[in-house]
Amino acid sequence: MTETATSELDDSFHVFDTTLRDGAQREGINLTVADKLAIARHLDDFGVGFIEGGWPGANPRDTEFFARAQQEIDFQHAQLVAFGATRRAGAKAAEDPQVKALLESGAPVVTLVAKSHDRHVELALRTTLDENLEMVRDTVSFLKGQGRRVFVDCEHFFDGYRANPEYAKAVVRAAAEAGADVVILCDTNGGMLPAQVQAVVSTVLADTGARLGIHAQDDTGCAVANTLAAVDAGATHVQCTANGYGERVGNANLFPVVAALELKYGKKVLPEGRLRDMTRISHAIAEVVNLTPSTHQPYVGVSAFAHKAGLHASAIKVDPDLYQHIDPEQVGNTMRMLVSDMAGRASVELKGKELGVDLGGDRELVGRVVERVKERELRGYTYEAADASFELLLRTEVQGGKPLRYFEVESWRAIVEDRPDGTHANEATVKLWAKGERIVATAEGNGPVNALDRALRVALEKIYPQLAKLELVDYKVRILEGVHGTESTTRVLISTTDGTGEWSTVGVAENVIAASWQALEDAYTYGLLKAGVQPAE
Repeated sequence: MTETATSELDDSFHVFDTTLRDGAQREGINLTVADKLAIARHLDDFGVGFIEGGWPGANPRDTEFFARAQQEIDFQHAQLVAFGATRRAGAKAAEDPQVKALLESGAPVVTLVAKSHDRHVELALRTTLDENLEMVRDTVSFLKGQGRRVFVDCEHFFDGYRANPEYAKAVVRAAAEAGADVVILCDTNGGMLPAQVQAVVSTVLADTGARLGIHAQDDTGCAVANTLAAVDAGATHVQCTANGYGERVGNANLFPVVAALELKYGKKVLPEGRLRDMTRISHAIAEVVNLTPSTHQPYVGVSAFAHKAGLHASAIKVDPDLYQHIDPEQVGNTMRMLVSDMAGRASVELKGKELGVDLGGDRELVGRVVERVKERELRGYTYEAADASFELLLRTEVQGGKPLRYFEVESWRAIVEDRPDGTHANEATVKLWAKGERIVATAEGNGPVNALDRALRVALEKIYPQLAKLELVDYKVRILEGVHGTESTTRVLISTTDGTGEWSTVGVAENVIAASWQALEDAYTYGLLKAGVQPAE
């Protein structure tokens, strides 16, 4: 680890990430040291200025993280930050074990959490208001004397300000006068609204003269807005977490905050070109924490620049900026056209272009595709979530209604046997023709759909060895509206990968196995098309 990471940015504005500490408090996230190291590398690659690694001394895993980070990470943009509390009441900072642990972490920057709500001082710390101020002064000045840069998080600041504004400001003054580089006003309970945040930050800045930062929780759904409101009021340090991870409903989301600062405010808060990595970094961190990326997250979600309505598509065909607030490439994302029963001609033409299928300006062809989509979606199909099935439909219409075929299915069946010992046997048989050869294949699986998948592989892999790379990675079943119970129509969505890309296919039938078979057949057909295999004549 380098003590001072190289950066082309000055110190006038800070982007501070606390994913590894505050973000890790989200329900369902449990980071190993290896996870934390991986996330730290991603955040440094993105270009944030500070990465808060955790609380050394209080948590063995965090202590190990700081020790390993010094050996294993050469930060190019970020400085590592250790988190801890002010010294205990009645003690001396120089003798406090947890303060010593902050120094032993080797981190060049320390964030201290301090009480700024008078009731918290008296009820949680069980000390006097004056002693709390002395705890802040003593700890900050000691760490500064040891050559550390010090940030102070004023916990519950906004609630404390509402209850006793003079005392809350006294905590800010104590920290600043002792040498704190930044004093962060924390909306710990997440209950503030943007106008309130802006008013308080403006007043505190005017009354104390301290350099201020903002830490906003998202309990009102306003964490990003509150963060930007604080910037409007003069805050020059923003604390965020990747993808908004954090306790309860989360923290201010790093990615929309940074995008707003760069693209809307015109502030240079990342190294040149790093904003284009934002979508990749967001998804990479989601993979590490093992949470599915939010499809509708601003800027970086796969639906952030997805267009469904025909009216939108018509306008986008003329000029994409008419229905997009930025060029998605600025944040490493892409525009997507969704084809559904709301689709018009423009949607189909743009989607065809996106998929590499030339419709040649053929209005009659485009009209047939539109009607085909609407007719099938009326029966329960969905193509906005199944691009591969839509492309196969599109190619069928381009070829005058002749489906793309690599094999002809004669029949298939799946058998589930209930055995006396309570176990079940699942067996499938597939009969098909491929390249003039009749093939009969049987396989067992851990369910009827898995058995069908295996039987299809057995039947086709000798003729099409490209299928060996295919793997089913997701399987979703939905009972559609209409007739209820066991007679309902079922829709199945299957996601498949060949190791380099992923695609989705759809099947609809009154029988879940039949719907699954349709989606499987499309998945294999598309896989062969993607592999460049020529279809049968």
